[in-house]
Amino acid sequence: QVQLVESGGGLVQAGGSLRLSCVTSGRNISDYSMGWFRQAPGKDREFVAVARRRDGTTIYADSVKGRFTISRDNAKNTVYLQMTGLKPEDTAIYYCAADYGIGRTTGALWNYWGQGTQVTVSS
Repeated sequence: QVQLVESGGGLVQAGGSLRLSCVTSGRNISDYSMGWFRQAPGKDREFVAVARRRDGTTIYADSVKGRFTISRDNAKNTVYLQMTGLKPEDTAIYYCAADYGIGRTTGALWNYWGQGTQVTVSS
């Protein structure tokens, strides 16, 4: 069992930056692919980024590529999402997730989820 707790969300102006953190407990995150998803009001949950467990490969959604960076600190059991150049369309609840597999972009395949942290970008 893995517990995930996100933090770092908030209100920011367009063009600004935020860093989300996800602290895990229960098992070391080196056993998991770690990722971020988001869900905007009235929309389906969507994949944002993953840092895969075996080789550390990072993959990003096209909508955030070049602006967001996922990183993981296995010693601290923490995964981060550095977000820069934020846009109003980035407004959503951001969820941290852990996958014992390769970390596919389909959220339904992931094993564990945090409660989410709200990110609001004003224009």
